[in-house]
Amino acid sequence: MNKAIRMFLNYLWQSILFWTFAMLLWAMFRFYGIESEEGITISADFRQGMQMKNILPLFALAGFLMGIFYATVEFAFERYNSKRRSIGLTIVIKTLIYLFFIILIATSMIELGTNLFGLQKNNDPGWWRHDKGFWITTLYILFTSLIFSFIRIANEKFGKGVFLKMLLGRYKKPQEEKRIFMFLDLKSSTAIAEALGHFKYSQLIQDCFYDLNDIVPKYAAEIYQYVGDEAVLSWPYHRGLANTNCVALFFAFQNVLKSRNSYYLDKYGLVPEFKAGLHGGKLMVAEVGVVKKELAFHGDVINTSARIQAECNKHNVTVLISEELKENLPVDSKYSTKSIGNLLLKGKKKELNVFTILQG
Repeated sequence: MNKAIRMFLNYLWQSILFWTFAMLLWAMFRFYGIESEEGITISADFRQGMQMKNILPLFALAGFLMGIFYATVEFAFERYNSKRRSIGLTIVIKTLIYLFFIILIATSMIELGTNLFGLQKNNDPGWWRHDKGFWITTLYILFTSLIFSFIRIANEKFGKGVFLKMLLGRYKKPQEEKRIFMFLDLKSSTAIAEALGHFKYSQLIQDCFYDLNDIVPKYAAEIYQYVGDEAVLSWPYHRGLANTNCVALFFAFQNVLKSRNSYYLDKYGLVPEFKAGLHGGKLMVAEVGVVKKELAFHGDVINTSARIQAECNKHNVTVLISEELKENLPVDSKYSTKSIGNLLLKGKKKELNVFTILQG
């Protein structure tokens, strides 16, 4: 199945589950026990239509539809919205789209409730403009969407499933994990920075990482950190090996940069090239900091990955991988490997057998 379709379906079920629960919760807040409140008079028709056995299915359906719509909008923006567009403008566009669909869904639910349960509620064109119940519900939906977006952003920042583990305090004590790391660095960065100047150079790095971010989700990667003109990417070990994700991402990034060569040549007078070093194994992960809390990885795997990447220029290759990681990669006819030999990496006492990877 296409990776984009898998990503959408994964996001879809999460969105449907979240919004169905959120709308059921709102139905409970709004209507449960309302007829028992002192000082509130409920008409017989309203009481009949607003029984929880009638209300809950309606709101569950509304949540289901919200989940489909929300997932579709977010996926479309993720795939097709320019990452270079300001966050503020993106929020305004999304809010207008949400408002339109909320009106559409609310109107449909009123019509359905009227036909099935005899709800007597005005749904003439423009009904929503002066309906206080609609606007308080809309405010709840917009606030809830912020919570959903926050959870999604936090999940993306820390990696799939990691945010929940942090909430539960799993990483308060260091935990051992097996991961793959890639250190991705701009080639000839010093010369490029001198030629372009710091402002243009900063724009170049920004453009390169925008292009990198476009493909990161397709290969199940997590961006651990950016350090100047270097990006550090990570995978849980099994996920990095699956479909040779850890290798495929590098060549996909190369292809993206080549496909945009006219853009880079026109703007910067060059096409950026990157080099990468890959290694995997066990290391420790722990929650660090208070003011700027984050997950930190500690262990030889990170140091070795960085040292492997540093050997790329010396051997005039763009990507190097440790023998240990290469042996665990599934056989893929799209790639071939060539031994560089046993290298004594900086700071190491033992030599490490390193390979370069070729496409085709």
